[in-house]
Amino acid sequence: MSEHVDLQHDADALFAPLQCHTRFGYSAIHRRPHYLWPKGNGLAVYIGFNIEHFAFGSGMGAKLGASFGEPDVLNYSWREYGNRVGAWRCLELFDNLGLPTGVIANTAILDHCPELIEACVARGDEIIAHGHTNAEHQGAYSEAAERALLQGCAHRFERSVGVRPTGWLSPWIAESHLTPDLLAESGYRYTLNWCHDDQPTQLCTRDGGQLWSIPYPQEVNDIPMIVARQMDGKDFAQLIIDNFDEMLEQSRQQPLVMGIALHPYLVGQPYRLRYLRRALSHIAAYRDRDEIWFTTPGAICDHVTQLNQATAV
Repeated sequence: MSEHVDLQHDADALFAPLQCHTRFGYSAIHRRPHYLWPKGNGLAVYIGFNIEHFAFGSGMGAKLGASFGEPDVLNYSWREYGNRVGAWRCLELFDNLGLPTGVIANTAILDHCPELIEACVARGDEIIAHGHTNAEHQGAYSEAAERALLQGCAHRFERSVGVRPTGWLSPWIAESHLTPDLLAESGYRYTLNWCHDDQPTQLCTRDGGQLWSIPYPQEVNDIPMIVARQMDGKDFAQLIIDNFDEMLEQSRQQPLVMGIALHPYLVGQPYRLRYLRRALSHIAAYRDRDEIWFTTPGAICDHVTQLNQATAV
């Protein structure tokens, strides 16, 4: 009898539910309430334009070629091309097509090249906080240090360019166990860190504060595709088009969000920009026919917040 009890205990332990977060529960996309975006569209599309600055001689950073220690001139200068040239070429493209963006920016940019952020603000782009620098990540920060980072980034943008960000993307999408709680407590309304869905998700926080997860792509994203998978520029552009065409078709069944994550040191290279131009022109043609909502993450957050409030009344 004792042996049977022990075996049953071992089996129960072996097949126990896995450790999980408590931020949201499971929800199949085809079993949710239906709604539409502001113009009656099923598909919302946005560009997440990542403007980043890196320490010279230390820290993290994407790499084009081999690194033989610090100072890593090759990879640092390749990334810096994005701020000096690539970002400006991308902004010209966005202007030509009349596309707004969500500018996901390090506060270190405000020290390094503030005119770049000022140009984005002048365009009417949304500013989204992205930590101080992508040479570091916050996953191992203490609660006090992480809170100081979140609040400090918001205050710095507000003081420097007159805009207080309401959205957040962690450098390298690194989180502590408390990040969503601290975001809500620091006044942020949404995070782009989670990539678990094609619709916004309301996250649970420890004090009951509201925090939305707005879908941010990890595949329609030039870093994992071009750097990690070494995808050619024309293939990445075709990926954007194919993803858009398929999601447009799917959006006839339920509302969806498609993000396009771009980094100017990658897509701002002339031969990649040529292909990106084709992909974004393809999407802009549907925008011009009012078949999609081309927007920003903050506007998406505003819309689902209003829908949620209307439903609660």
